[in-house]
Amino acid sequence: MSSEQDASTIPVIDLSRAPGERQAWDRPAFVVYLWSVFELLFITNPWQISSRLRTLVLRLFGAEIGRGVIFRPRTRVKFPWKLHIDDRSWIGEGVWFHNQDHIYVGHDVVISQETFLTTGSHAHRRDMALITRPIRIDPGAWVTSRCIVLGGTHIGRSALIAPGTCVAGKVPAGRIVGSSGVTDLGLRFRTSRGADDAK
Repeated sequence: MSSEQDASTIPVIDLSRAPGERQAWDRPAFVVYLWSVFELLFITNPWQISSRLRTLVLRLFGAEIGRGVIFRPRTRVKFPWKLHIDDRSWIGEGVWFHNQDHIYVGHDVVISQETFLTTGSHAHRRDMALITRPIRIDPGAWVTSRCIVLGGTHIGRSALIAPGTCVAGKVPAGRIVGSSGVTDLGLRFRTSRGADDAK
């Protein structure tokens, strides 16, 4: 590893002072709590209940869901009012939309089993305040199983994301992308004061 630091000099952020995450709710607390009950009963439920019923419940809470969208069991949706899925897309079993910001899914998109899409992160060099950025997946793309799609990602038309890939940034249209191995990305805390927060 490069630029080793003495462990005793590395700061620790007091999480009790981190700004709250309710800023991402965009709805009154009772709506968020009511949604958590409906999500458990109709969306995350492992039974093979109808995709139409899942879609109906998501729309009831403000999701924009197109025609012919398939939702498999065990799906999770943080805030349905920030979910937009166009016609004929397939959402695989165990997909988790952790959408503290908006997620836009084009038509004829496949998001396969156990994929995690998260629009949120934290100001990890400052105070752990919530940072959100939307995700956009263009028509025809296939995000295969157990991928992680981070906030700010834009997956181009008919691109394919290989299994187990962590995706950040822009994926060009029509490309196949994948990742493997672990890379040391550097120090978490910079030694100089006034450095910008990483996203």
